[in-house]
Amino acid sequence: MSDAIGTEASTTTASATEATGPLKGIRVLDLTAVVLGPFCTQTLGDWGAEVIKIEPPTGDIVRNSGLYRNRGMASVYLGLNRNKRSLAIDLKSPEGKEALRRLIPRTDVLVTNIRPAGMARLGFGPEECRRLNPKLVFAVATGFGQDGPYRARPAFDEIIQAASGLADIVGEETGEPRFVPSLVADKITGMALLSAVLGALLHRERSGEGQLVEVPMLETLSAFVGVEHLGGMAFEPSIGEPGYKRLRHRKPARTKDGWVTLLPYSSANWVAFFTAAGRPELIEELHLRDPVQRNANIDKVYAALREVALTRTTAEWLALCQENDVPATAFTPIGEVTEHPHLKAVGMFGLHDHPSEGRIRLPKPPTRFEKTPANIRQQAPRLGEHTAEVLEELGFGAAEIAGMEARKVIRKA
Repeated sequence: MSDAIGTEASTTTASATEATGPLKGIRVLDLTAVVLGPFCTQTLGDWGAEVIKIEPPTGDIVRNSGLYRNRGMASVYLGLNRNKRSLAIDLKSPEGKEALRRLIPRTDVLVTNIRPAGMARLGFGPEECRRLNPKLVFAVATGFGQDGPYRARPAFDEIIQAASGLADIVGEETGEPRFVPSLVADKITGMALLSAVLGALLHRERSGEGQLVEVPMLETLSAFVGVEHLGGMAFEPSIGEPGYKRLRHRKPARTKDGWVTLLPYSSANWVAFFTAAGRPELIEELHLRDPVQRNANIDKVYAALREVALTRTTAEWLALCQENDVPATAFTPIGEVTEHPHLKAVGMFGLHDHPSEGRIRLPKPPTRFEKTPANIRQQAPRLGEHTAEVLEELGFGAAEIAGMEARKVIRKA
């Protein structure tokens, strides 16, 4: 299967297909839960890695997040855990520890968002794992960097949105902090964790060395927000307020019949927009040809844009902007995203046959590799679906596996 899954009418079968991505041959132990870690490890799997998801017999708590047909297989879980095998085992038990000791020497990357103190209590901190496998990439996502005073604190998405300044920026207009209604801190940090794993694998390819990689949520999101929002604080002493003034004025524009995003960006865009809108006198009045003067006058520029937007319908503005190569788009309700003409044309949301959940809809891996396409070859596993399979590969006998199941050390689907 290529990275293009196809149109809405396409399906995949329940049987696994061969990995085709650039990470084919890399084995990943996924000791993560909820969103941040699974978002990273799913992408590693999409890109060809073999991912073994290790979860407690009770399962990853995200299994019940969202809507579901069957408990433990909710929508959020399905969106984060394809291309993985599930080993449900109690790592606090002697058998669980032994299974992990056998897995680590056969592994390229261990990814975890268990707090470092918790991994140490289990006996699988970085140094212990390095003794088992000197070439291991040990990647840990933390809430706060382990060299700071908050290192032992728990962290979730909203905690990091609040602490990083993001919630302050989002709520600036109302004067009350507001959260972005998406798990952006988790997913941004998940992407940073993915990049860190790839960087460590490249270093290992060149040197033969494994290493510890830490990706802290607060530091990652603070750096992400700070790119544009440090503002005057980018200089010492400060030369102005923090924030990026232009973004404060980029708002949906009301039209005669709805809303539109009008985003002239370059000087040529602004000149073309107001010329086509029949207000050429504003070009000189608002200094639109000079980016420095335009930015200094940005309050009046966007006020004029919103005033002019009321004179046409959304469709008329979209046609005018397309004709003049000015960035613009309509607003897509979340319930209609799968019908967006571009996303539909590229087959972004494909239909798949899940062995236990029936027909499900998933986005395809968005990154395209010319020579080594990503693919979806296995649907999100049921809890413990591959427990016996993985344990057998590690040399556990049938009687041992049965005993572990009887003592509830493991769970099989």
